[in-house]
Amino acid sequence: MTTDQTASEQVVLLDETKAPSGVADKATVHTNYTPLHLAFSCYVIDSDGRVLVTRRALTKLTFPGVWTNSMCGHPGPGETPEEALVRRGTEELGMSATDFVSVECILPDFEYRAADSAGVVEWEVCPVFVARVAPGARIEFAPDEVDAFEWVSARALIEGVQATPFAFSPWIGEQLSHAPLREALLGF
Repeated sequence: MTTDQTASEQVVLLDETKAPSGVADKATVHTNYTPLHLAFSCYVIDSDGRVLVTRRALTKLTFPGVWTNSMCGHPGPGETPEEALVRRGTEELGMSATDFVSVECILPDFEYRAADSAGVVEWEVCPVFVARVAPGARIEFAPDEVDAFEWVSARALIEGVQATPFAFSPWIGEQLSHAPLREALLGF
């Protein structure tokens, strides 16, 4: 995604009941006073049962250079998290809609708040998905989003996050602390 696209992208703000309460430019919403807003996280699983993990680009505003789940994003106004997931799959990972065999929401009410070392805050209601991709699905990541990626076993991912939490995004650690997500990943 180019800087012009990021500047025009809108995120959905949420009130204290987690209901939509407005929109804001994505380029301006993440600060040290980030308002609660809607997002999503996704763990992509290949036909061999491996999980795609990505290292966030060093140019990212929040949590640059940390390893995290396959992709994240923000649904725009009128867009469902599932629709945003497919859109971000294309923008961030170079996947097409036909690459996704199934998409399942595992943690529909996940919410987290975290600040990075620069003080920039992420505060999101962030449904967590597991998406299976077709055999042969290729990754062509956007370098302004992803610095590197690896396909790993779910067990290796869980153990890696537990052993070296500082190398990973705070949300992946919180998400993997929930049994339904661990069970879904280990079940492939």
